[in-house]
Amino acid sequence: MDGMAHMDAVLCVTESLGGRYWRWRTAEDRLGFALSQRLGVPEIVGRIMAARGISPDEAADFLNPTLRALLPDPALMMDMEVAAARLAAAITGAETVAIFGDYDVDGACGTALLATFLRMLGCTVHTHIPDRLAEGYGPNEGALVALSDRGATLVVCVDCGTAAAVPLAALHGRADIIILDHHKAEGPPPPVHATVNPNRLDDTSGLRNLCAAGVAFMTAIATVRTLRRQNFFAARPEPDLRSLLDLVALATVCDVMPLIGLNRALVTQGLKLMATRVRPGVAALLDVAAVRDRPSAMTCGFALGPRINAGGRISESDLGLRLLLCEDPLEARALAERLDAVNRQRQHVESGVLDAAMSAAAAQMQGGHAVLVVSGATWHPGVVGIVAGRLREKFNRPACVGGHAEGLVKGSGRSVPGIDLGAAIIAARQSGLLVSGGGHAMAAGFSYEIAAQPGLHAFLNDRLAAVLDLPPRPHLDIEATVTAPGATLDLARTLSRLAPFGAGNPEPVLVLPGVRVSRVDRLGNDGNTVRAFVEAGGGRVKTLLFRAGDGPVARALTDRAGGLLHLAGHLRAERWNGAESVSFVVQDAAAA
Repeated sequence: MDGMAHMDAVLCVTESLGGRYWRWRTAEDRLGFALSQRLGVPEIVGRIMAARGISPDEAADFLNPTLRALLPDPALMMDMEVAAARLAAAITGAETVAIFGDYDVDGACGTALLATFLRMLGCTVHTHIPDRLAEGYGPNEGALVALSDRGATLVVCVDCGTAAAVPLAALHGRADIIILDHHKAEGPPPPVHATVNPNRLDDTSGLRNLCAAGVAFMTAIATVRTLRRQNFFAARPEPDLRSLLDLVALATVCDVMPLIGLNRALVTQGLKLMATRVRPGVAALLDVAAVRDRPSAMTCGFALGPRINAGGRISESDLGLRLLLCEDPLEARALAERLDAVNRQRQHVESGVLDAAMSAAAAQMQGGHAVLVVSGATWHPGVVGIVAGRLREKFNRPACVGGHAEGLVKGSGRSVPGIDLGAAIIAARQSGLLVSGGGHAMAAGFSYEIAAQPGLHAFLNDRLAAVLDLPPRPHLDIEATVTAPGATLDLARTLSRLAPFGAGNPEPVLVLPGVRVSRVDRLGNDGNTVRAFVEAGGGRVKTLLFRAGDGPVARALTDRAGGLLHLAGHLRAERWNGAESVSFVVQDAAAA
């Protein structure tokens, strides 16, 4: 790459110690200034909002996202009114309803939300989360018939069902079916009572960024409205649907939905509810995960989500759902501790797969592949999605990782922004390369015969060839530089107004340029957190590097004889024992 191509490199960092290219996240200066003036916020906040594409008309709701301002009419979604009418009939008729959910966080949260809502209004509810290894993803005939045999006259599929026309046919004449999903559709919806999915081909609601729990929440709103029209609440109080928002927030973050528009309001309000610890299962999991600060999107993504997911990955598939539905604090604590232990086991299983997958992926990068497709005979299918995410982060390429089971490769894929992996997986299935497959833009699941892997790899390479225009190493978008004296608590508080952070609204990355480490130590029982105090220009800043290990960034921070460093990371206001302080959480480093 020539010098002109490096002009956008921050501080000329084209390959950091973490192997990343630092580039500016740019915006028109005039727009950033206009936003700061209009909103009465510091100019850095205006610039960051402008870089995220926030228009002046959207800016006030971005900083203060409320459901009153951002919640659309649920009836915009296809089949919503039909689904709401059928659910209302089940409630007024005190029917038994079965909910078939997925085994990830979104499926567990959506199932818990709908089960709680229906039980509030008098329905008997049975739930089923399939076993990942024994049943696989999505509805299966045996489980559906068993739910019908237990008296269910209505079965609701949450976070699944859009591509399950064949197994759903087993309920014909036995029970009505409603699908509440968000996965990409490849054709008309199944012939069921209602399919509410903002990603079905004929849906024009514009709500395609909702997760399944979000769809379930919108369905609850529509159902209450239908019941209200029928005077169902003349002699009883309406349910407080705001009490379900913690589940929506958790699912939205963990399913990596963009935190913009409606999702931003759902997560903001849901996190406020989560902070009250009103749900025993969530409160217990917060305690087990040692979360002391107010819950944030990061809490959901890194503390709660992996533990809820762990049961579905390598243990009892419904363990997370049982925790979310639990009303007894003592029982909730026991379930949370089990999930925590299962999550530690998951981490051990994952580490055994990761090294082999990294080696195989590195060889494919050398071969010029657009997509990484790797599998192993002993790789546990429950952790391959996490490993795919690690490969995607390392190599900046879509990654598909699978484990062998019963003559098939069963796996998961993760994509990079702008590359629709779900559509490619659906196309591969339609071409006969997959036994099953589906997903959305950033993630997908699949199974294929072991011998089909070379053909599948070639198909995906061709279909997603545009990814070759991306650099072979990931970039790191930098918002601004900040001096050591300028890295203040006030600035950290100001930046926090842009939260919640996540997909579609990443936490701002700042650069501390030319700092020298004055003191450093390792924290925790495993010493896996590095705390370093750095100095420059008369200022002193506490920095933290989590999951440090013995990587190049950790070595640079702990080398007292080393030279000056540029540090990239997040400036955060943190509260500990009632006192608030500022920390710079390091994401990457480069020699100055």
